[in-house]
Amino acid sequence: MGGDHIRKEPVTAGPTATMIAIFSDTHSPQGHELEGEALTAACEADVVVHAGDFTSEAALEAFQAECDRFFAVHGNADSAAVRDRLPTARVVEANGIRIAVTHRQDGGETGLAMFGRSRGADLVVFGHSHRPTVVETDDVTLLNPGSHADPRGNRPGFAVLKDGDDGGLDGTIQRPDGTPIESFEVRPA
Repeated sequence: MGGDHIRKEPVTAGPTATMIAIFSDTHSPQGHELEGEALTAACEADVVVHAGDFTSEAALEAFQAECDRFFAVHGNADSAAVRDRLPTARVVEANGIRIAVTHRQDGGETGLAMFGRSRGADLVVFGHSHRPTVVETDDVTLLNPGSHADPRGNRPGFAVLKDGDDGGLDGTIQRPDGTPIESFEVRPA
């Protein structure tokens, strides 16, 4: 299933409020490394997105076991077995928002914005730097949730998106204990 294919799954939220939990850069040889509010978010979310670098199949499988609807891509540090199971990029649709997911793109913010535009995305989720970041461009929001398990000198982080009052999604990057780092909004184009 892996390789360089792009996967697109329409995600229907259902009658209750949409909640999307977003993770990246787990880098674990043994499991998902989720704890506190990060674990709660993964278990309660309608959709969980991971931007790659599980490192091991055990970490990938632990996420899959914990999350009902799980969509992921592989990263540069993933084992061959993980790469064989996951695409390089994918698009997930939720609440009228198109989310393009990749681990990394050449060209920095410009490359990520171009990646999103080419897929009609409102939000680009990426990883690699382990740095929790939100960048608003003219037509797409760029989100790196950081790493909940291996922050490498950055604040540990993950992101949660919930239904917004006026359509779209309201997001927060937070620490695994739930402490907010940054809030943002994503609205359909």
